[in-house]
Amino acid sequence: MQLSEVMQELEGYANPNTKRIYTNHGAREPIFGVRVGDLKKIVKKVKADHELSLRLFETGNVDAMYLAGLIAEPKRMTPDLLRTWARQAYWYMVSEYSVAGVAAEGSHGWELGLEWIEAPEDHVSSCGWATLGALLSLRRDEDLDLTAISGLMRRVEETIAEAPNRTRYTMNNFVICVGCYVAPLLDEARAVAARIGKVSVDMGGTACKVPFAPDYIEKVVSMGRVGKKRKKARC
Repeated sequence: MQLSEVMQELEGYANPNTKRIYTNHGAREPIFGVRVGDLKKIVKKVKADHELSLRLFETGNVDAMYLAGLIAEPKRMTPDLLRTWARQAYWYMVSEYSVAGVAAEGSHGWELGLEWIEAPEDHVSSCGWATLGALLSLRRDEDLDLTAISGLMRRVEETIAEAPNRTRYTMNNFVICVGCYVAPLLDEARAVAARIGKVSVDMGGTACKVPFAPDYIEKVVSMGRVGKKRKKARC
C-alpha cells in the first residue's frame, strides 16, 4: 500500500472517543484517534513494509507513528534510525511500546536501551527502560547478562523516586519484567519490588493505574509462567 492509502485508512478508523483518551494521555495533533485493534487490521493488509514504516513515522501523526512500529522490520533498523525514532516519539504509547518494541526485537536493543536510560528527556529515558524490559521478555536467560540486570534493578531501587514521570513507570515495569521473565533473578526482583512498593506516576487525570510490582510478579508465579518468553515485543 502507498502512504496516501494508509493515511486514508487511518483517517477512516478515526474515533473521537479514542482521540479524547489519547489526548488526555498526552498525544498532540496531528492525530486521528485510531484504536490499536483497528491498527492491527491495517497491519494484516500491509504485513511488514520497512520503507512504508519510515514514511509513516515521518508524518508526525501519532497513529501513523504507532503503526510504523508494527510494520517495521527490526533487523533493518540501524542505531541512528532508532535514535531518531526515540527522540521524535514524544508520546509514551509510541516511545514505550512501538519504538521500544522495534528496538528490543532488533540487533541493538540492549546497547541502545542502556544509552537511552541516561538521557535527560523523560520520553527517551522511559523508552530506554521499556526497551530493556521488552528485551528480557524475548531473550533466553542464558543469553542475558544477569549481573548487569541485577545492577539495573539496584539502580531502579535507588533512583526511581527522583526519576521523571514516565521513566518511573517503565522503571517499575522493568522490575516486573525481571521477575516475570528472568527465572534466575525472580527472588531478587521480588525483594526489589517489595522495597520499592507503590510507585506514583501522573497518568494524566485518567483511570489508568501503575501496576503494583509485588502483586504482579506473584500473579505470574501463581500461574506457573515465570521465565516463559514471548515471541514478539510489539503489540
